[in-house]
Amino acid sequence: MHKAVRTRTDALRRAVRRDGGMVTSEYAMGIVAAVAFALVLYKVVTSGAITAELQDVVRRALDAGV
Repeated sequence: MHKAVRTRTDALRRAVRRDGGMVTSEYAMGIVAAVAFALVLYKVVTSGAITAELQDVVRRALDAGV
């Protein structure tokens, strides 16, 4: 194999190996962000005012069918 081709091939292999863990870390950061967002959303939805409003909406929807 020509030396220049071998050098490029070796450099490409090193670059691929070096970036190998990036996909996993990106998924991990995405999961952490999604969990944090879910926790904030859960806290908002389970707060007193929001719970009362949601119950009122459900009650009105069920009463409308009568």
